[in-house]
Amino acid sequence: MKILVQKFGGTSLSTAQAREHVIGHIQDALTQSYKLVVVVSAMGRKGDPYATDTLLELIRHSGGVLPAREKDMLLSCGETISAAVLCSLLHSRGIPAVALTGAQAGIRTNAQHGNAQILSIQPSRILEQLEQGNVVVVTGFQGQTEEYDVTTLGRGGSDTSATALGAALKADVVDIFTDVEGILTADPRIVKDAKPLKVVSYSEICNMAHHGAKVIHPRSVEVAMHANIPVRVRSTFSKEEGTLVTNPDAVKTSANEVADRFVTGIANFSDITQIQVNAEEGQYDLQLKVFKAMAQHQISVDFINVNPSGVVYTVYDHEADRAVHILRSLKYTPQITTNCAKVSIIGGGMNGVPGVMALIVEALTEEDIHILQSADSNATIWVLVKGEDMASAVRALHRKFQLHK
Repeated sequence: MKILVQKFGGTSLSTAQAREHVIGHIQDALTQSYKLVVVVSAMGRKGDPYATDTLLELIRHSGGVLPAREKDMLLSCGETISAAVLCSLLHSRGIPAVALTGAQAGIRTNAQHGNAQILSIQPSRILEQLEQGNVVVVTGFQGQTEEYDVTTLGRGGSDTSATALGAALKADVVDIFTDVEGILTADPRIVKDAKPLKVVSYSEICNMAHHGAKVIHPRSVEVAMHANIPVRVRSTFSKEEGTLVTNPDAVKTSANEVADRFVTGIANFSDITQIQVNAEEGQYDLQLKVFKAMAQHQISVDFINVNPSGVVYTVYDHEADRAVHILRSLKYTPQITTNCAKVSIIGGGMNGVPGVMALIVEALTEEDIHILQSADSNATIWVLVKGEDMASAVRALHRKFQLHK
């Protein structure tokens, strides 16, 4: 079968007007002879009646104590409501449809409630319904354990549901519908002339998503990459094709304009604290003790530089006081810089290109922005700057690499 998976986020389903756009995209896909699976998130955002954050508020106002298993039972309700409402709308338009929960769709997960991992998908029921001519509406964000307990997949879980179903069904493509026109070269709230990207590689968008771009969840892209399923990031409120996420070879051949592109976009992430711990002479076990202590206390570390004189790394601002307390209990004297931001320069073509770091330093120096720390990988260069310099740094780098053109 020629199968298409469409995923619609909360803002795409939050109002009657928005849901009309959703119906339009479904009708367009059916006219193209696709067998269609539609994955839905809970409707709206915090404050809306059935949004996930609103359901979490119910717990806070009811004592704030609910085991993780029972919390997943509650949080799965938002997507179930969305699926039933959309199924009703489709029937009212004469479009045959059936709604399935994650469990009914065959999504099996581990028992890590609140952030479950998909172990397998048994899509036989979906395939049966597609053969019968139904649009299959599936609740995103959820699955079921081998013991038949409901689980949720964590933030961005509906994206992961969509690409995992796309992989299991060997779909032609997965469309992720959101409230923006695809993936842009930078955050449009910071860079007014940020440009929509027509095509990016899986690794590029994974890096952008990991380092601040919130258009699509990185875990969902990794699933699509392993299955080599193309993903399109599109706007619910437009007929435009949006951004195609695919393998590097397809990126090189799909558009002449990206053939020589070595920087794809700029991502940013704020509210982090830099911690530096210096080793005294002969203190060779400092690195081991520091990172072991962070791991034992479940503190996530990032932006790590290790050298013979000590370590430098970052933590989230809300974890900084606890991290410092732990280090002082080990008799270390950490130096901290709060309110920092990480700015990431991302591009699959940077590897082996001389002068990229020089351009980064030049762009920031021209704006009198100090680099507190830097690191790089095959497709990304990160710089740490003061939080108040983040927006200026993003704009300066966007200009320097001429991403507006």
